[in-house]
Amino acid sequence: MTGQERQTRWRLILGAESQPDFAQMGAAPLSQEELLIDGALAAIYGRPEESFQAAGQGGGHGPSAPHIAKWLGDLRSLFDPEIVAVVQNDAIARKGLKQLLLEPELLEGLEPDLNLASTLLILKDQIPKKSKEAARNFIRKLVEQINRLLEEDVRRAVTAALNRRAHAPLPSAAAIDFSYTIRRNLHNYRPELGTIVPERVWFFDRSSRTNRWHVILDIDQSGSMGPSIFYSSVMACILASMTAVRTHVVAFDTQIMDLTPLCADPVDLLFGFQMGGGTDIAKSIAYCQGLVEEPAKTIFFLISDLEEGGNRAALLRRLEELKHSGVTVVVLLAIADGGKPYYDAQTAQRIAGMEIPCFACAPDRLPELLERVLKKQDLAEFAARHSGKQGLAQ
Repeated sequence: MTGQERQTRWRLILGAESQPDFAQMGAAPLSQEELLIDGALAAIYGRPEESFQAAGQGGGHGPSAPHIAKWLGDLRSLFDPEIVAVVQNDAIARKGLKQLLLEPELLEGLEPDLNLASTLLILKDQIPKKSKEAARNFIRKLVEQINRLLEEDVRRAVTAALNRRAHAPLPSAAAIDFSYTIRRNLHNYRPELGTIVPERVWFFDRSSRTNRWHVILDIDQSGSMGPSIFYSSVMACILASMTAVRTHVVAFDTQIMDLTPLCADPVDLLFGFQMGGGTDIAKSIAYCQGLVEEPAKTIFFLISDLEEGGNRAALLRRLEELKHSGVTVVVLLAIADGGKPYYDAQTAQRIAGMEIPCFACAPDRLPELLERVLKKQDLAEFAARHSGKQGLAQ
């Protein structure tokens, strides 16, 4: 180890307060990666008065929760696995999480909170067995909240955008929609027969099933994307339950996971994410390109802060390839309430310059966004209306 490396290591151990002293000794400034490590260590070992527990009990407005959640997620890209385990355990002990994880009744008493929920997902492998069900219930309460916000409007938006019959007038035994037929004929239940006698039977329109829209959600699972992961996952599960839309959900860091089989339950889907680590956005887009069958009937949502750890030029090239093939491409920098989100502004501007919509979106505007995209309407006016609150790359 050189003298400079030894100085840098001690500077990281002692924290930012020691920077003036090291500068006087002629130490070189920290590199970009070293600054990230410094921030991660400060988030975990600094500010002892901040805790997740306080933020969770206070409704999610504590200053530390999103900050520390981000660093917990980024640990995998900054440290070796052995060090990650040590630092995460220290975070649990120092930031008020230990009691939450070990005493499920405390977790059950907390109000749903996005930041705490994101942290639970990051630390899911460290949750004791006796607390796992309480953690899932906490996540489910939040999911139900988001579902109440989105479900009715998402279904209405899709129906309004497609504006066509979901059922066919020509009968076919193989195409009977049993679930819908039963629901529409519940008033015809005959107690003496112990069954429903339907007045009408509905049949799937096979042409609409083979010609339906395909929505691909490519979701960045780095630690800073917690709220976006929750909102996009709930929306994905709503879409997956609709026959008019075919849905794929892909999660990425430096690796790619196709989570589509988990879309039947948003809680299962959320627990399928491996939050944290670096990013290779270009690699994930390449995978999604392989899912496209009918470009003109495909919508591709990239949900990411665009902090690319892979090939930035390849990211831009692949987005352009998707667009030129006829796929409708939308980049969402964040799905979150309030404040201007952090994102790579330079890359966002490059994407916007390719005439690809690139902006952040408030959760309650997702149904309107979806309807506009399905109708192939220009999103510039929509984005401009929300740019003041959410941040916009133009």
